[in-house]
Amino acid sequence: MVRWFESLVDIFAQPGEGMPPRGVWRFYWHYLRQVRGILLWACVLGFFGALVEVALFEFLGRLIDLAGNTPPADFFRAHGRELAWMAFVALVARPVLFVLHDLLVNQSLVPGLTARIRWQQHHYVVRQSLSFFQNDYAGRIANRIMQTGAALRQSAVQVVDAIWHVLIYTGSALVLFAEADPWLMLPLALWLVGYVALLAYFVPRTKQRSWLASQARSRFMGRVVDGYTNIATLKLFPHDGREDAYVAEAVADNAAKVRAMTRLTTAMDFSITALNGVLIASTCGLALWLWSRSAITLGAVALSTGLVIRINNMSGWIMWVVNGIFEDIGTVQDGMETVAKPRAVQDHADAQPLQVTRGEVRFEDIHFHYGKQGGVIAGLDLVVGPGEKIGLVGPSGAGKSTLVNVLLRLYDLEGGRILIDGQDIAAVTQESLRGRIGVVTQDTSLLHRSIRDNLLYGRPDASDAQLQAAVRSARADGFIPDLVDGEGRTGYDATVGERGVKLSGGQRQRIAIARVLLKDAPILVLDEATSALDSEVEAAIQDSLDTLMRGKTVIAIAHRLSTIARMDRLVVMDQGRIVETGTHAELVARDGLYARLWARQTGGFVGAA
Repeated sequence: MVRWFESLVDIFAQPGEGMPPRGVWRFYWHYLRQVRGILLWACVLGFFGALVEVALFEFLGRLIDLAGNTPPADFFRAHGRELAWMAFVALVARPVLFVLHDLLVNQSLVPGLTARIRWQQHHYVVRQSLSFFQNDYAGRIANRIMQTGAALRQSAVQVVDAIWHVLIYTGSALVLFAEADPWLMLPLALWLVGYVALLAYFVPRTKQRSWLASQARSRFMGRVVDGYTNIATLKLFPHDGREDAYVAEAVADNAAKVRAMTRLTTAMDFSITALNGVLIASTCGLALWLWSRSAITLGAVALSTGLVIRINNMSGWIMWVVNGIFEDIGTVQDGMETVAKPRAVQDHADAQPLQVTRGEVRFEDIHFHYGKQGGVIAGLDLVVGPGEKIGLVGPSGAGKSTLVNVLLRLYDLEGGRILIDGQDIAAVTQESLRGRIGVVTQDTSLLHRSIRDNLLYGRPDASDAQLQAAVRSARADGFIPDLVDGEGRTGYDATVGERGVKLSGGQRQRIAIARVLLKDAPILVLDEATSALDSEVEAAIQDSLDTLMRGKTVIAIAHRLSTIARMDRLVVMDQGRIVETGTHAELVARDGLYARLWARQTGGFVGAA
């Protein structure tokens, strides 16, 4: 039965590809509507559970009256059926209602809904544009996703539970008090007004301060994770005091925001405790006075006293629950600021998969500035023929890597278009576009997974023979068998550490080259692909790169000009424009920018024509 309740929420259900709504309540409903049936049943069970709780107090008052009005010898005979019904409610109905409610909450909603929200938010966020992740801490983004799922689920469940306890207890108490004597309603009615006033005062302030505390907590988490992610830099630059101060600032800010929030909770707790004391004293005193005047029975005194003590205990709990609900709402609001953002780069509704038959790449009057003033690329035209191999050359900041980024559609153009075999890349799916382009970059970071997992990212269905062939071609077979990770896994099963930090730069680069060899895409981009390799290793894998490039359209970037000197054509860029084009020999003879760049370098392993 427990497993059945656990299966009610499908963790990996998808609500659609659209952006989660921005408004707090619409953001809640976006996720809660997916489990509205379970929430409704939890609400119904909570309703009847609260009724049973109140009924027990009514039974207590009635029991006292029955005992006072019936001779002991006749008590069970006269009231046996009523006593049996009381026993059934206490022994069977109440446990069943509460167990079913707990199963729905603890087995279905707590693990299932929390996990579903986190999965759906991750599914949306991981498809954000590159700029989204460049503008925030990775740790803060992850922290907000983790917090938002738990806070949203917890506040929703608490609302379901709290509503019925407030409505049923106070409503039933007022009805029962009115039946005994209308005057008994007065203290509870006045208390209810004061209680609502306290809620109205404290809750909005708690929500605001909770939101500020959540922001400060996320900032603290982001700074800590940033330091851990770049621990090598922290070790290389001995500024422990400076780094401590940087993190301490976030710790202090978080503590200050939390203190501001807890001041409110302390004041709220004192206020509700004082108000409850007035309720108990006034209700008990009034009940005893009415009993002394024979206006109510002794059972009514027991009922009213028991109920107000229960309401006293419950009101403190409700206040903390409501306070917690709005703390959670503040956390959800903080998370929403990160999660509910439109994707800067999106597929069109009618986007089709890219079909690469020849491999022609055409840049037509493209403009892109990274949102800055001034031009990075402005009005560039370039045609790379099918199977042609071009080298992009130019000083730093000329726009070479930017050209590659817009080809991969990591950013959308601000003007112009890019065509692959006549298909505008803005009109095809991003997945198919990047699936047909193999890329080896200068800064290769690997996933914190095994060597095998990293290689198979190139082609998940590759056979062991294909994987081994790619590794040999990339000259990575010499070091992989000797790898051992901290848990004793070796070779292809060894993990590489975060961003591949357990490997040298050259080893990471060879894994990246093997991965692209395995991918075998028709268009190839080499962005400083051999920059992390020493000359001996670079020479060893040059034949493999030649094999990799055979029959493909290739765009290669290199500051070390000797590595691209024998490309079919060299394209020289400066300030986002093409200033020269031709073969290596032609450009050297022209004595322009390329010739000046070449003159500064001594050449390398590639023979220049």
